[in-house]
Amino acid sequence: MNLIDYFERNIDQTPDRDAIVFQDRTWTYRSSDRLACRIANGLRRLGVVRETKCAVISRNCDLAFIVLLGILKARGTWVPLNAGNAEEDQRYIVRFFDVEVLFYQKEFESLAKSVQNENKAVRHFICLDGDGECGPGLETWAAGHDDESVSIPFDPDGMAMLRGTGGTTGRPKAVMNTNRNFTTMIANYLSRMGAAGGSVYLAAAPLSHAACMFAFLNIAMGGKMVILPRFDALAVLESIQAHRVSLIYLPPTAIYGLLSHPRAQEFDYSSLRYFLYGAAPMSAAKLAEAIALFGKVMTQAYGQHEAPAGITFLSPEEHFDEEGRIDERRLRSCGRPATFTRVALMDDEGRIVERGEVGEIVVQGDIVMRGYYKNPEATEEVSRHGWHHTGDVAYEDEDGYLYICDRKKEMIITGGFNVYPLEVEQVILSHPAIQDCAVVGVPDEKWGEAIKAVVELKTNQTVDGEALIAMCRERLGAVKAPKSVDFVENLPRSAVGKVMRRAVRDRYWQGQTRLV
Repeated sequence: MNLIDYFERNIDQTPDRDAIVFQDRTWTYRSSDRLACRIANGLRRLGVVRETKCAVISRNCDLAFIVLLGILKARGTWVPLNAGNAEEDQRYIVRFFDVEVLFYQKEFESLAKSVQNENKAVRHFICLDGDGECGPGLETWAAGHDDESVSIPFDPDGMAMLRGTGGTTGRPKAVMNTNRNFTTMIANYLSRMGAAGGSVYLAAAPLSHAACMFAFLNIAMGGKMVILPRFDALAVLESIQAHRVSLIYLPPTAIYGLLSHPRAQEFDYSSLRYFLYGAAPMSAAKLAEAIALFGKVMTQAYGQHEAPAGITFLSPEEHFDEEGRIDERRLRSCGRPATFTRVALMDDEGRIVERGEVGEIVVQGDIVMRGYYKNPEATEEVSRHGWHHTGDVAYEDEDGYLYICDRKKEMIITGGFNVYPLEVEQVILSHPAIQDCAVVGVPDEKWGEAIKAVVELKTNQTVDGEALIAMCRERLGAVKAPKSVDFVENLPRSAVGKVMRRAVRDRYWQGQTRLV
């Protein structure tokens, strides 16, 4: 099926069922479809054809999601932009990903203006929340087009999404996710969770990330989505009770915020069936707390952009042993291979390792991306030996559960977001007092990994650590800025003088049971 087909099916079966709730607005499947059709027909008039890139920069809202539906109906490719990224990153993605249409909220008018001034390939700008300086308001623009249903050919290998993931150079690679990828992802989850209709999904994490993947899982179940504009711990807790939420996804950092909220014990969570967590390692102790608070509903999803949310799965029941007690060891597992995904552990020579031995997690199947856009070399590198290489190192226990213990890649996952050290290092090295530096991820109860800069100063130079953090926050955004700075006399170097980032990192992970 095409990704949009899961939504289309509900138009036929339950058109008057509530589909989207955002603040004081409620959309049924029928009413949201009418707007999505207007958007699709408008995009076609603008020249959008199969795999035309259409970007969206927005906080969580109903209109941004309906725009996504319209893009898919027009057979375009959705390019999600992270609202938390620095503007330079967003401009790079728009340029390198060959975006032709940009939907934006007024909050991002400065981005739209800079793109309009420097990138003539972006031909059309549409503002989600009223007329903008760069283009018309969405509802005014859409009203000029009819809401007739759009015929969509079956296109399993069509690119539904083009999204950025970090690279060793600090610039994002473009992951081509197809309709087939998402159908496999949905099948993986439904095979383990069931397909009962009428679910209520709470979208509290950014819909530009994994939260959107689970939105389509919810659509496949004929469910309703309640959207929060941003993560707020109290709003999440209140919404679970008020809307009788049955499905939610949050990264570990956000879950820790729920657990520490002083009013966490006041609400009724009995409606929850699945509380999905992933995108970063979760503290086993905090996971046990979450089970105590929310019940036997915690569900782990392990994946990556290149194999979206469908590599392994740890069901609520698998968090417990045969006697019904929390399995302390199992809490550190990322689960067993998903139903329709082939998973193995491989050594550096391309051999599948024996159970109990450590190897890189490799994946085969329809969950794996089409490749990296305009980057055949990177695609070939990550597809060695006929498998997709995740960069995560793990071992398998006697029951078939995988335990991630390290990462071959140097990417830092902090609060569910990918950060590459070199990009942060380049900013720090631009300061005149800095001789050299290494940026690493260090263990952190809240973030999973926190970004730390280890800095070597030039002779007779000084700089305040908070000043370096502020500089990075201004240049890169809060997500990529270090949480702390350590100063050392000499960084460890190889025989050719290269800073050994791994040696720096290892000092902070001594005594840890896992290294990511």
